[in-house]
Amino acid sequence: MLKATLRSFLAHKGRLLLSALAVVLSVAFVAGSLIFSDTVSRTFDRLFASSSADVTVQPREDLEAAVPTGAVATVPAGLARQLGGVQGVASAHPDVEVENVTVVDDRNESVGPTTGAPTLAVDWHVTERSVVELTSGRTPRGDGEAVLDADTADAKGVEIGDALTVQAQPGSFRVEVVGIATFTTTNPGAALVFLDPDVAATRLLGAADRATSVSVEAVPGVPDAELKRRITAELGAGAYEIRTADELAETASEELGAFLDVIKYAMLGFAGIAVLVGVFLIVNTFSMLIAQRTRELGLLRALGADRRQVRRSVLTEAVLLGLAGSTAGLAAGVGLAFGLIRLMSAFGMNLRTTEMVVGWATPVSAYVVGVGVTFVAAYLPARRAAAVSPMAALADAEVAGVGRPLRARAVAGGVVGALGAAALLGCVLSADTATAASLLGLGVVLTLVATVVAGPLLVRPVIRVLGAAFPALFGAVGRMSRRNALRNPRRTGATAAALMVGLALVGGLSVAGASMSRSFDEQIDKTLGADFVIQNANFMPFPPEVTDRVRDTEGVGLVVRQRFAPVAVRLPDGERIETTAAGYDDGVDDVARVTYAEGGTQAALADGGIAMDAGFAAEHGVRRGDRVVEFPGGRTAAFTVAALTDMEGGEGFGMRGGLFFGMAAVEEYVPGGQDSALYVNAAAGSSPDELRDRLEATLDPYPQVRARDQADYKELVHEQIAVLLYLVYALLGLAIVIAVLGVVNTLALSVVERTREIGLLRAIGLGRRQLRRMIRLESVVIAVFGAVLGLALGLVWGVCVQQVLALEGMTAFAVPWGTVVAVVVGSAVVGVAAALLPALRASRMNVLEAIAHE
Repeated sequence: MLKATLRSFLAHKGRLLLSALAVVLSVAFVAGSLIFSDTVSRTFDRLFASSSADVTVQPREDLEAAVPTGAVATVPAGLARQLGGVQGVASAHPDVEVENVTVVDDRNESVGPTTGAPTLAVDWHVTERSVVELTSGRTPRGDGEAVLDADTADAKGVEIGDALTVQAQPGSFRVEVVGIATFTTTNPGAALVFLDPDVAATRLLGAADRATSVSVEAVPGVPDAELKRRITAELGAGAYEIRTADELAETASEELGAFLDVIKYAMLGFAGIAVLVGVFLIVNTFSMLIAQRTRELGLLRALGADRRQVRRSVLTEAVLLGLAGSTAGLAAGVGLAFGLIRLMSAFGMNLRTTEMVVGWATPVSAYVVGVGVTFVAAYLPARRAAAVSPMAALADAEVAGVGRPLRARAVAGGVVGALGAAALLGCVLSADTATAASLLGLGVVLTLVATVVAGPLLVRPVIRVLGAAFPALFGAVGRMSRRNALRNPRRTGATAAALMVGLALVGGLSVAGASMSRSFDEQIDKTLGADFVIQNANFMPFPPEVTDRVRDTEGVGLVVRQRFAPVAVRLPDGERIETTAAGYDDGVDDVARVTYAEGGTQAALADGGIAMDAGFAAEHGVRRGDRVVEFPGGRTAAFTVAALTDMEGGEGFGMRGGLFFGMAAVEEYVPGGQDSALYVNAAAGSSPDELRDRLEATLDPYPQVRARDQADYKELVHEQIAVLLYLVYALLGLAIVIAVLGVVNTLALSVVERTREIGLLRAIGLGRRQLRRMIRLESVVIAVFGAVLGLALGLVWGVCVQQVLALEGMTAFAVPWGTVVAVVVGSAVVGVAAALLPALRASRMNVLEAIAHE
């Protein structure tokens, strides 16, 4: 049996090739994501461990802001002198490192990275642990001089002697580049500007006696942990964050891990989609191969092979396919990881491909996924093969599944579908977001399974409609193509299922994206009353001088600042919630349309007053007049809930809770913060068009900031939503590629299966062109069937997703009909493309040999 199995596998290796491609894609994404993330983690672990001081003293940050505030947490620079006297300390140095800066050249273009990595302004203090070394020019001396990192200088064309403007929180200042520093380790992608240590604190922090941290080096022989204990005893526990080099590296690695998880889970998402769609392809392939080998399997049974041996034979073929696909996929995964590493280098993160890490978990995962998928997918066809009777060796081969009743599928699909429909109905009726989202996930899974199971039941009614015009348009060829698609509902359903999965997700997410866009548009129309909103493209805060320049611009009337502050709220129900509150200047009612359930803007912005979202307040038992709030650094203040907002956007201006108060409170409790947005109205007698030109001229030196009117603001929001959908569409594109492989495989095996039939058709006068057209039409109707089924399911999911979004204030519903039409047309094109090779092969058959084929 083993010898027969191996011969059978080698005899059909061409027919299994496309199924193997699905395995290769699945394994490649799994292996590639693991290799890439392991390589980046190992590289940066070494970087953090080698560049950190023995002990680092940092400000204690007890509250994390959901959005950046622009405030820089500092420690007294005098701590370095105090720590220098601690036993076991060799040296202590106050460090200045500020991230919220923008550096521009003489053309007012930013020299920072465009990939989301930060621009860092740092004091020049080079030690044996430093990640850079001076490779040209000299060190900065005094005010007005700087050193730039080599990667940024090369990317932006900056040379020694060039002038740059550094825009920091205390104000902008000009520097001349006097030196270039090269990274001695991996460049994480950031742009670094180094200043003289004696002026860095003044220029970047606004005070010479402040620092962002203190680096402490131990005397040889003193362990880091012991030095940390002594420093803690000197400074007191809880006053500062005191970390050893290992602890600091671990913290940095955790933050990096959050970034890596995005890439890893995205690639594992590709792998998951490939696995899911590949299962349909493999099931269909093995089912057809077994149908074509009915006489061969019957002969094996007649010669004495029992059911178990036949089933084991088919599963052995699947394992061989999985092993071959996994091996090729693992190699492809290494190539994919190599490409990702080179891609990251193009974006400024200079990883070395020679340091690629292939851990033991990578090949294990690769083979578990590859072999596991093929084994599971081939199990049902293997059971079907084991059921072949020895008498089948005496009969003509039949296509398995033709004519068999679909009652079991109807019952199973109906039960699962009813459960899925009930879950989706519960999602629509639920008033709790978490419950609705859980029911949505359950409903999506169950309805998808039900559609796959019951799909063959829909083949005949739907394809009769879709192919109704074929006889009239294409005559007998059209009629035969439709009948071929109807001949085996199980096969047609399984072939279309792979395409259906991808397009169902396309439909559902397209509806969700369109609904979100329309909801935001309506919300902007209802709430935004300012002529212009001035803000950073990525919503980062900007220096106060931008605000001053805008206020001084001719034609500017009212300017209302928005600034954020991290807070913790003590609620009457005993819960403590960390969130972000917003601060505003007076005049909010002139630039925004805020609706209130109780109170008003004047009360909310008054001293000691705060506004809260009415829904959040009701959920936690807060009433108007109750007192809340904690600020960073352990400072607490009593604020009276003076207004309850009733905004369709969910929680109003702020993050969770919709908290906002007067700007004076933010300036008092979070000093050094920066504005995140300016709401600007034109002065009387000045038109918005005139003001736009003047604002653009004012903001020209600040490339990170833009003035946007209502239409521009909508476009910005649409871009943010689109970015979230691009990755999903890429996942679905992969699903469609594998689905195309499935259609190609099905048609190719179908041509082999119908060799004699095709020969007879050719013998009675069917031309080569007519034969190719018949196969193309069959492919098109199968692809469109999968698209129609997928889009119908996706639209149902989209309606339910919109109901979940409505609980968060996004109440508008929209269907992107352009996308729907494009998908249906695209599926027809996919069908034509998938049929090209099988149709060409069929048309080139020798007629006499085809008639004699068994």
